[in-house]
Amino acid sequence: MAYDPDNIFAKILREEIPANRVYEDAQTLAFMDIMPRADGHLLVIPKTQCRNLLDASPEQLSAVIATTQKLSQAVMKAFGADGVTIQQFNEAAGGQEVFHLHVHVLPRHEGKSLRPPGTMGDFDLIAEHAGKIRAALD
Repeated sequence: MAYDPDNIFAKILREEIPANRVYEDAQTLAFMDIMPRADGHLLVIPKTQCRNLLDASPEQLSAVIATTQKLSQAVMKAFGADGVTIQQFNEAAGGQEVFHLHVHVLPRHEGKSLRPPGTMGDFDLIAEHAGKIRAALD
């Protein structure tokens, strides 16, 4: 299947729709998930077009993984997390809903379950969490 340049993450990259951006470098962007399953839940995407892991170049994957590691360390620090869950879905049958490569980073606390998927978060709280992560990166 062809890449759809009008997917929501492509629009975020072009700044056509807002996002709580947490980190950006030449190859990747990290921003807060608007339906967070945990406090500090964010997404890491490449700035270049690819639908998912199956069609990504080794360079895209390398950049996304490096940023995922950096942000994983930041969310653990920002939220005093005991661990981190990394999720990445490929194709509709694999659970992918937005067809632009993205990795979910979810800080985790011992004994605390993830919230159910699909519930819109509180935008003020999400913005507060983004600030905590940005501060942890400094």
